Amino acid sequence: MNTKTNLKALTQSEMPLENNFKNIGDKLLKAKVGVLPLPLYVILAAIILTASIYNTLPADMIGGFAVIMILGILLGDLGQRIPILKEIGGPAILALLVPSILVFLDVINTSSMEAVTTLMKTSNFLYFYISCLVVGSILGMNSKVLIQGFTRMFVPLVVGTILAVSAGLLVGLLLGYDIQHTLFYIVVPIIGGGIGEGILPLSIAYSSILGGSAESFVSQMIPAAVIGNIFAVICAGLMMRLGEKKTHLSGNGKLVRSKNGDEILEEQEKEKVIDFSLMGAGLLIACSFFIVGTLGQKFTGIPGPVIMILFATLIKCLKVMPHKMEDGAHNLYKFISTSLTWPLMVGLGMLYIPLEDVVKIVTPAYVVVCASVVLTMIASGYFVGKLMKMYPVDSAIVTGCHSGLGGTGDVAILSASKRMALMPFAQVATRIGGVSTVILASLLLKLLS
Repeated sequence: MNTKTNLKALTQSEMPLENNFKNIGDKLLKAKVGVLPLPLYVILAAIILTASIYNTLPADMIGGFAVIMILGILLGDLGQRIPILKEIGGPAILALLVPSILVFLDVINTSSMEAVTTLMKTSNFLYFYISCLVVGSILGMNSKVLIQGFTRMFVPLVVGTILAVSAGLLVGLLLGYDIQHTLFYIVVPIIGGGIGEGILPLSIAYSSILGGSAESFVSQMIPAAVIGNIFAVICAGLMMRLGEKKTHLSGNGKLVRSKNGDEILEEQEKEKVIDFSLMGAGLLIACSFFIVGTLGQKFTGIPGPVIMILFATLIKCLKVMPHKMEDGAHNLYKFISTSLTWPLMVGLGMLYIPLEDVVKIVTPAYVVVCASVVLTMIASGYFVGKLMKMYPVDSAIVTGCHSGLGGTGDVAILSASKRMALMPFAQVATRIGGVSTVILASLLLKLLS
Protein backbone atom coordinates (compact mmCIF):
# COMPACT_ATOMS: atom_id res chain seq x y z
CA MET A 1 0.00 0.00 0.00
CA ASN A 2 2.75 2.42 0.94
CA THR A 3 4.67 1.49 -2.20
CA LYS A 4 1.68 2.32 -4.40
CA THR A 5 1.18 5.64 -2.62
CA ASN A 6 4.83 6.55 -3.02
CA LEU A 7 4.78 5.66 -6.73
CA LYS A 8 1.63 7.76 -7.22
CA ALA A 9 3.18 10.73 -5.39
CA LEU A 10 6.39 10.39 -7.40
CA THR A 11 4.46 10.31 -10.69
CA GLN A 12 2.48 13.40 -9.71
CA SER A 13 5.66 15.24 -8.73
CA GLU A 14 7.14 14.54 -12.18
CA MET A 15 4.09 16.00 -13.96
CA PRO A 16 5.01 19.68 -13.42
CA LEU A 17 8.49 18.96 -14.80
CA GLU A 18 7.04 17.40 -17.96
CA ASN A 19 4.62 20.30 -18.33
CA ASN A 20 7.49 22.77 -18.02
CA PHE A 21 9.43 21.00 -20.77
CA LYS A 22 6.31 20.94 -22.94
CA ASN A 23 5.72 24.67 -22.36
CA ILE A 24 9.32 25.49 -23.21
CA GLY A 25 9.06 23.39 -26.38
CA ASP A 26 5.86 25.15 -27.41
CA LYS A 27 7.42 28.57 -26.84
CA LEU A 28 10.48 27.66 -28.92
CA LEU A 29 8.27 26.44 -31.76
CA LYS A 30 6.21 29.64 -31.64
CA ALA A 31 9.21 31.98 -31.26
CA LYS A 32 10.22 33.99 -34.30
CA VAL A 33 13.36 35.67 -35.61
CA GLY A 34 11.97 38.47 -37.71
CA VAL A 35 9.25 36.83 -39.78
CA LEU A 36 10.81 33.35 -39.64
CA PRO A 37 9.91 30.69 -37.03
CA LEU A 38 12.94 30.06 -34.82
CA PRO A 39 13.43 26.38 -35.81
CA LEU A 40 13.33 27.27 -39.51
CA TYR A 41 15.76 30.15 -38.96
CA VAL A 42 18.23 27.85 -37.16
CA ILE A 43 18.04 25.27 -39.98
CA LEU A 44 18.59 27.89 -42.70
CA ALA A 45 21.45 29.50 -40.78
CA ALA A 46 23.08 26.07 -40.33
CA ILE A 47 22.81 25.36 -44.06
CA ILE A 48 24.41 28.70 -45.02
CA LEU A 49 27.14 28.39 -42.37
CA THR A 50 28.01 24.82 -43.45
CA ALA A 51 28.19 25.85 -47.10
CA SER A 52 30.50 28.76 -46.26
CA ILE A 53 32.78 26.53 -44.15
CA TYR A 54 33.12 23.93 -46.93
CA ASN A 55 33.52 26.65 -49.63
CA THR A 56 30.38 25.61 -51.50
CA LEU A 57 28.56 28.90 -50.93
CA PRO A 58 27.95 30.41 -54.40
CA ALA A 59 30.17 33.45 -54.91
CA ASP A 60 27.37 35.34 -56.64
CA MET A 61 24.05 37.04 -55.87
CA ILE A 62 22.54 33.84 -54.47
CA GLY A 63 25.28 33.36 -51.89
CA GLY A 64 25.46 37.09 -51.18
CA PHE A 65 21.73 37.38 -50.52
CA ALA A 66 21.81 34.28 -48.31
CA VAL A 67 24.52 35.77 -46.08
CA ILE A 68 23.11 39.28 -45.73
CA MET A 69 19.52 38.06 -45.34
CA ILE A 70 20.29 35.57 -42.56
CA LEU A 71 22.30 38.19 -40.64
CA GLY A 72 20.00 41.10 -41.44
CA ILE A 73 16.86 39.34 -40.20
CA LEU A 74 18.57 38.41 -36.91
CA LEU A 75 20.19 41.80 -36.24
CA GLY A 76 17.08 43.74 -37.26
CA ASP A 77 14.98 41.64 -34.89
CA LEU A 78 17.47 42.02 -32.02
CA GLY A 79 17.65 45.78 -32.59
CA GLN A 80 13.89 46.02 -32.19
CA ARG A 81 13.96 44.06 -28.91
CA ILE A 82 16.93 45.42 -26.94
CA PRO A 83 15.79 48.11 -24.46
CA ILE A 84 17.03 51.70 -25.03
CA LEU A 85 18.80 50.66 -28.24
CA LYS A 86 15.46 50.01 -29.93
CA GLU A 87 14.47 53.62 -29.20
CA ILE A 88 17.39 55.13 -31.14
CA GLY A 89 17.42 53.05 -34.31
CA GLY A 90 18.77 49.79 -32.88
CA PRO A 91 18.20 47.67 -36.01
CA ALA A 92 20.18 50.09 -38.19
CA ILE A 93 23.00 50.43 -35.65
CA LEU A 94 23.35 46.68 -35.09
CA ALA A 95 23.04 45.84 -38.80
CA LEU A 96 25.86 48.26 -39.61
CA LEU A 97 28.24 47.78 -36.68
CA VAL A 98 28.02 44.06 -35.83
CA PRO A 99 29.06 42.89 -39.34
CA SER A 100 31.86 45.48 -39.33
CA ILE A 101 33.09 44.13 -35.98
CA LEU A 102 32.87 40.53 -37.25
CA VAL A 103 34.97 41.43 -40.29
CA PHE A 104 37.46 43.27 -38.06
CA LEU A 105 37.78 40.18 -35.84
CA ASP A 106 38.13 37.96 -38.94
CA VAL A 107 35.09 35.90 -37.93
CA ILE A 108 33.45 35.97 -41.38
CA ASN A 109 35.22 33.54 -43.71
CA THR A 110 36.48 34.19 -47.22
CA SER A 111 33.65 32.50 -49.13
CA SER A 112 31.02 34.61 -47.37
CA MET A 113 33.00 37.80 -48.00
CA GLU A 114 33.40 36.94 -51.70
CA ALA A 115 29.67 36.30 -52.09
CA VAL A 116 28.70 39.57 -50.38
CA THR A 117 31.34 41.52 -52.34
CA THR A 118 29.92 40.19 -55.61
CA LEU A 119 26.40 41.19 -54.60
CA MET A 120 27.25 44.64 -53.24
CA LYS A 121 30.00 45.74 -55.62
CA THR A 122 29.83 43.72 -58.84
CA SER A 123 26.01 43.60 -58.93
CA ASN A 124 25.70 47.09 -57.42
CA PHE A 125 22.90 46.11 -55.04
CA LEU A 126 23.06 49.45 -53.17
CA TYR A 127 22.19 51.48 -56.26
CA PHE A 128 19.48 48.99 -57.23
CA TYR A 129 17.96 49.44 -53.77
CA ILE A 130 18.19 53.24 -53.93
CA SER A 131 16.75 53.44 -57.45
CA CYS A 132 13.73 51.31 -56.43
CA LEU A 133 13.19 53.44 -53.32
CA VAL A 134 13.64 56.80 -55.01
CA VAL A 135 11.54 56.10 -58.11
CA GLY A 136 8.81 54.24 -56.21
CA SER A 137 8.50 56.82 -53.47
CA ILE A 138 8.46 59.77 -55.89
CA LEU A 139 5.87 58.22 -58.21
CA GLY A 140 3.76 57.29 -55.18
CA MET A 141 3.81 60.78 -53.68
CA ASN A 142 1.36 63.63 -53.98
CA SER A 143 2.84 65.90 -56.68
CA LYS A 144 2.02 69.17 -54.86
CA VAL A 145 3.75 68.08 -51.67
CA LEU A 146 6.68 66.74 -53.71
CA ILE A 147 7.34 70.11 -55.36
CA GLN A 148 6.96 72.03 -52.09
CA GLY A 149 9.39 69.67 -50.39
CA PHE A 150 12.10 69.99 -53.00
CA THR A 151 11.87 73.77 -53.16
CA ARG A 152 11.82 74.31 -49.38
CA MET A 153 14.51 71.85 -48.31
CA PHE A 154 17.39 73.79 -49.89
CA VAL A 155 17.29 76.55 -47.29
CA PRO A 156 17.65 74.21 -44.27
CA LEU A 157 20.37 72.34 -46.17
CA VAL A 158 22.46 75.44 -46.96
CA VAL A 159 22.02 76.98 -43.50
CA GLY A 160 22.75 73.65 -41.84
CA THR A 161 25.93 73.14 -43.86
CA ILE A 162 27.30 76.60 -43.06
CA LEU A 163 26.55 76.28 -39.34
CA ALA A 164 27.85 72.70 -39.14
CA VAL A 165 31.18 73.66 -40.74
CA SER A 166 31.49 76.65 -38.41
CA ALA A 167 30.69 74.56 -35.32
CA GLY A 168 33.15 71.84 -36.32
CA LEU A 169 35.99 74.33 -36.87
CA LEU A 170 35.27 76.12 -33.57
CA VAL A 171 35.11 72.91 -31.51
CA GLY A 172 38.22 71.56 -33.24
CA LEU A 173 40.12 74.76 -32.48
CA LEU A 174 39.05 74.64 -28.82
CA LEU A 175 40.23 71.02 -28.56
CA GLY A 176 43.64 71.76 -30.05
CA TYR A 177 43.17 70.70 -33.68
CA ASP A 178 44.61 72.71 -36.55
CA ILE A 179 41.82 74.53 -38.43
CA GLN A 180 42.92 73.26 -41.83
CA HIS A 181 43.20 69.67 -40.59
CA THR A 182 39.77 69.90 -38.93
CA LEU A 183 38.15 71.25 -42.09
CA PHE A 184 39.66 68.93 -44.69
CA TYR A 185 40.03 65.70 -42.70
CA ILE A 186 37.09 65.77 -40.27
CA VAL A 187 34.33 68.18 -41.32
CA VAL A 188 34.48 67.78 -45.12
CA PRO A 189 34.48 63.94 -45.05
CA ILE A 190 31.36 63.99 -42.85
CA ILE A 191 29.38 66.21 -45.24
CA GLY A 192 31.07 65.05 -48.46
CA GLY A 193 28.34 62.65 -49.59
CA GLY A 194 29.71 59.28 -48.54
CA ILE A 195 32.68 57.11 -49.46
CA GLY A 196 32.19 56.46 -53.18
CA GLU A 197 30.77 59.87 -54.05
CA GLY A 198 32.69 61.96 -51.51
CA ILE A 199 35.81 60.50 -49.91
CA LEU A 200 37.18 58.76 -53.01
CA PRO A 201 36.95 61.86 -55.26
CA LEU A 202 38.33 63.96 -52.39
CA SER A 203 41.27 61.58 -51.91
CA ILE A 204 42.15 61.88 -55.59
CA ALA A 205 41.91 65.68 -55.41
CA TYR A 206 43.98 65.82 -52.20
CA SER A 207 46.58 63.52 -53.77
CA SER A 208 46.93 65.65 -56.89
CA ILE A 209 47.18 68.87 -54.84
CA LEU A 210 49.33 67.73 -51.90
CA GLY A 211 51.12 64.72 -53.38
CA GLY A 212 51.18 61.23 -51.89
CA SER A 213 48.91 58.27 -52.54
CA ALA A 214 45.15 58.63 -52.64
CA GLU A 215 44.83 55.57 -50.36
CA SER A 216 46.62 57.35 -47.53
CA PHE A 217 44.07 60.16 -47.63
CA VAL A 218 41.18 57.69 -47.71
CA SER A 219 42.29 56.08 -44.47
CA GLN A 220 42.53 59.51 -42.82
CA MET A 221 39.03 60.58 -43.87
CA ILE A 222 36.94 57.43 -43.45
CA PRO A 223 36.82 57.47 -39.60
CA ALA A 224 35.17 60.90 -39.52
CA ALA A 225 32.56 59.83 -42.06
CA VAL A 226 31.81 56.62 -40.17
CA ILE A 227 31.53 58.31 -36.75
CA GLY A 228 29.44 61.13 -38.21
CA ASN A 229 27.11 58.57 -39.74
CA ILE A 230 26.70 56.76 -36.41
CA PHE A 231 25.78 60.02 -34.66
CA ALA A 232 23.35 60.85 -37.48
CA VAL A 233 21.65 57.45 -37.12
CA ILE A 234 21.33 57.86 -33.33
CA CYS A 235 19.98 61.41 -33.71
CA ALA A 236 17.48 60.20 -36.31
CA GLY A 237 16.20 57.63 -33.81
CA LEU A 238 15.91 60.29 -31.12
CA MET A 239 14.07 62.58 -33.56
CA MET A 240 11.63 59.76 -34.26
CA ARG A 241 10.95 59.46 -30.51
CA LEU A 242 10.42 63.22 -30.26
CA GLY A 243 7.92 63.04 -33.12
CA GLU A 244 6.05 60.22 -31.38
CA LYS A 245 5.77 62.19 -28.14
CA LYS A 246 4.94 65.54 -29.79
CA THR A 247 2.96 64.57 -32.86
CA HIS A 248 2.42 68.16 -34.03
CA LEU A 249 6.17 68.40 -34.78
CA SER A 250 6.23 65.33 -37.04
CA GLY A 251 4.85 64.63 -40.49
CA ASN A 252 5.63 60.89 -40.20
CA GLY A 253 7.44 60.93 -43.54
CA LYS A 254 5.89 64.15 -44.88
CA LEU A 255 8.20 67.13 -45.17
CA VAL A 256 5.80 70.02 -45.87
CA ARG A 257 2.76 71.12 -43.88
CA SER A 258 -0.31 71.37 -46.07
CA LYS A 259 -3.84 72.64 -45.50
CA ASN A 260 -5.08 69.43 -47.05
CA GLY A 261 -2.45 67.38 -45.28
CA ASP A 262 -4.90 64.82 -43.90
CA GLU A 263 -6.51 64.34 -47.32
CA ILE A 264 -3.08 63.91 -48.90
CA LEU A 265 -2.05 61.39 -46.25
CA GLU A 266 -5.28 59.45 -46.74
CA GLU A 267 -4.74 59.45 -50.50
CA GLN A 268 -1.18 58.18 -50.11
CA GLU A 269 -2.05 55.52 -47.53
CA LYS A 270 -5.16 54.29 -49.37
CA GLU A 271 -5.00 50.51 -49.57
CA LYS A 272 -4.05 49.39 -53.07
CA VAL A 273 -4.36 45.89 -54.47
CA ILE A 274 -0.91 44.40 -55.07
CA ASP A 275 -0.53 43.18 -58.65
CA PHE A 276 2.71 41.27 -59.17
CA SER A 277 2.78 42.06 -62.89
CA LEU A 278 2.60 45.75 -61.98
CA MET A 279 5.52 45.26 -59.58
CA GLY A 280 7.47 43.82 -62.51
CA ALA A 281 6.67 46.95 -64.48
CA GLY A 282 7.76 49.01 -61.47
CA LEU A 283 11.10 47.17 -61.45
CA LEU A 284 11.62 47.95 -65.14
CA ILE A 285 10.71 51.62 -64.57
CA ALA A 286 13.13 51.93 -61.62
CA CYS A 287 16.00 50.39 -63.61
CA SER A 288 15.22 52.53 -66.65
CA PHE A 289 15.16 55.73 -64.61
CA PHE A 290 18.56 54.80 -63.15
CA ILE A 291 19.90 54.30 -66.69
CA VAL A 292 18.53 57.74 -67.62
CA GLY A 293 20.70 59.09 -64.81
CA THR A 294 23.84 57.35 -66.10
CA LEU A 295 23.19 58.65 -69.63
CA GLY A 296 22.62 62.16 -68.33
CA GLN A 297 25.83 62.02 -66.28
CA LYS A 298 27.84 61.16 -69.40
CA PHE A 299 26.64 64.20 -71.31
CA THR A 300 26.20 66.76 -68.50
CA GLY A 301 28.65 65.72 -65.76
CA ILE A 302 25.82 65.94 -63.20
CA PRO A 303 25.79 62.90 -60.85
CA GLY A 304 23.51 60.17 -62.17
CA PRO A 305 21.42 59.78 -58.99
CA VAL A 306 20.60 63.51 -59.06
CA ILE A 307 19.45 63.25 -62.68
CA MET A 308 17.38 60.17 -61.82
CA ILE A 309 15.63 62.09 -59.01
CA LEU A 310 14.99 65.13 -61.19
CA PHE A 311 13.69 62.94 -64.04
CA ALA A 312 11.33 61.00 -61.74
CA THR A 313 10.11 64.29 -60.23
CA LEU A 314 9.49 65.76 -63.70
CA ILE A 315 7.56 62.67 -64.83
CA LYS A 316 5.45 62.82 -61.66
CA CYS A 317 4.73 66.54 -61.93
CA LEU A 318 3.81 66.30 -65.64
CA LYS A 319 1.49 63.37 -64.85
CA VAL A 320 2.58 61.45 -67.95
CA MET A 321 3.04 58.11 -66.17
CA PRO A 322 -0.10 55.91 -66.09
CA HIS A 323 -1.50 55.52 -62.56
CA LYS A 324 -1.18 51.73 -62.65
CA MET A 325 2.51 52.02 -63.45
CA GLU A 326 2.95 54.43 -60.55
CA ASP A 327 1.19 51.91 -58.31
CA GLY A 328 3.53 49.17 -59.52
CA ALA A 329 6.63 51.22 -58.75
CA HIS A 330 5.23 52.20 -55.35
CA ASN A 331 4.37 48.60 -54.44
CA LEU A 332 7.91 47.56 -55.37
CA TYR A 333 9.27 50.35 -53.18
CA LYS A 334 7.20 49.10 -50.23
CA PHE A 335 8.42 45.53 -50.70
CA ILE A 336 12.08 46.53 -51.04
CA SER A 337 12.03 48.91 -48.06
CA THR A 338 10.22 46.38 -45.85
CA SER A 339 12.19 43.24 -46.69
CA LEU A 340 15.69 44.26 -47.75
CA THR A 341 16.68 47.24 -45.59
CA TRP A 342 18.42 45.41 -42.73
CA PRO A 343 20.11 42.87 -45.06
CA LEU A 344 21.41 45.73 -47.19
CA MET A 345 22.94 47.39 -44.15
CA VAL A 346 24.66 44.14 -43.21
CA GLY A 347 26.38 44.21 -46.59
CA LEU A 348 27.30 47.85 -46.13
CA GLY A 349 28.70 47.18 -42.66
CA MET A 350 30.82 44.29 -43.96
CA LEU A 351 32.34 46.18 -46.88
CA TYR A 352 32.11 49.94 -46.31
CA ILE A 353 32.69 50.50 -42.58
CA PRO A 354 36.33 49.49 -41.95
CA LEU A 355 36.57 49.34 -38.16
CA GLU A 356 40.35 49.03 -38.32
CA ASP A 357 40.70 52.51 -39.84
CA VAL A 358 38.32 53.95 -37.27
CA VAL A 359 40.24 52.47 -34.33
CA LYS A 360 43.60 53.92 -35.48
CA ILE A 361 42.59 57.57 -35.47
CA VAL A 362 39.71 57.95 -33.02
CA THR A 363 40.25 59.88 -29.78
CA PRO A 364 37.62 61.42 -27.46
CA ALA A 365 38.35 64.90 -28.88
CA TYR A 366 37.99 63.56 -32.43
CA VAL A 367 34.58 62.10 -31.56
CA VAL A 368 33.44 65.40 -30.00
CA VAL A 369 34.31 67.32 -33.18
CA CYS A 370 32.39 64.81 -35.31
CA ALA A 371 29.42 65.00 -32.95
CA SER A 372 29.39 68.81 -33.06
CA VAL A 373 29.12 68.78 -36.86
CA VAL A 374 26.21 66.34 -36.93
CA LEU A 375 24.31 67.84 -34.00
CA THR A 376 24.57 71.35 -35.48
CA MET A 377 23.39 70.09 -38.87
CA ILE A 378 20.34 68.38 -37.39
CA ALA A 379 19.50 71.21 -34.95
CA SER A 380 19.66 73.82 -37.71
CA GLY A 381 17.45 71.66 -39.94
CA TYR A 382 14.93 71.42 -37.10
CA PHE A 383 14.69 75.16 -36.36
CA VAL A 384 14.97 76.41 -39.96
CA GLY A 385 12.37 73.86 -41.05
CA LYS A 386 10.05 75.06 -38.30
CA LEU A 387 10.43 78.67 -39.48
CA MET A 388 9.62 77.61 -43.05
CA LYS A 389 6.39 75.83 -42.03
CA MET A 390 7.85 72.39 -42.58
CA TYR A 391 7.56 69.54 -40.10
CA PRO A 392 10.67 70.22 -37.97
CA VAL A 393 11.33 66.56 -37.08
CA ASP A 394 11.26 65.46 -40.72
CA SER A 395 13.23 68.52 -41.84
CA ALA A 396 15.92 67.76 -39.25
CA ILE A 397 16.17 64.13 -40.37
CA VAL A 398 16.50 65.05 -44.06
CA THR A 399 19.11 67.71 -43.29
CA GLY A 400 20.96 65.19 -41.12
CA CYS A 401 21.31 62.91 -44.16
CA HIS A 402 23.89 65.41 -45.44
CA SER A 403 26.15 64.21 -42.61
CA GLY A 404 25.72 60.51 -43.41
CA LEU A 405 27.62 58.02 -45.57
CA GLY A 406 25.99 58.97 -48.87
CA GLY A 407 23.40 56.45 -50.05
CA THR A 408 24.53 54.13 -47.26
CA GLY A 409 23.88 56.81 -44.66
CA ASP A 410 20.52 57.76 -46.16
CA VAL A 411 19.29 54.19 -45.81
CA ALA A 412 20.59 53.89 -42.23
CA ILE A 413 19.29 57.29 -41.08
CA LEU A 414 15.84 56.98 -42.64
CA SER A 415 15.37 53.39 -41.50
CA ALA A 416 16.39 54.36 -37.94
CA SER A 417 13.70 57.04 -37.97
CA LYS A 418 11.16 54.87 -39.86
CA ARG A 419 10.88 57.48 -42.62
CA MET A 420 11.94 55.72 -45.81
CA ALA A 421 9.37 57.82 -47.70
CA LEU A 422 11.79 60.76 -47.33
CA MET A 423 14.41 58.99 -49.48
CA PRO A 424 14.01 61.35 -52.51
CA PHE A 425 14.65 64.42 -50.33
CA ALA A 426 17.48 62.67 -48.50
CA GLN A 427 19.11 61.77 -51.81
CA VAL A 428 18.94 65.37 -53.01
CA ALA A 429 20.44 66.58 -49.72
CA THR A 430 23.19 63.98 -49.93
CA ARG A 431 24.00 64.22 -53.63
CA ILE A 432 23.76 67.97 -54.18
CA GLY A 433 25.24 68.77 -50.77
CA GLY A 434 27.99 66.18 -51.27
CA VAL A 435 28.95 67.24 -54.78
CA SER A 436 29.01 70.90 -53.74
CA THR A 437 31.20 70.05 -50.74
CA VAL A 438 33.69 68.05 -52.85
CA ILE A 439 34.01 70.82 -55.44
CA LEU A 440 34.35 73.67 -52.92
CA ALA A 441 36.77 71.76 -50.66
CA SER A 442 39.02 70.86 -53.61
CA LEU A 443 39.10 74.46 -54.84
CA LEU A 444 39.77 75.81 -51.33
CA LEU A 445 42.59 73.33 -50.69
CA LYS A 446 44.15 74.31 -54.02
CA LEU A 447 44.04 77.99 -53.01
CA LEU A 448 45.44 77.36 -49.54
CA SER A 449 48.25 75.11 -50.79
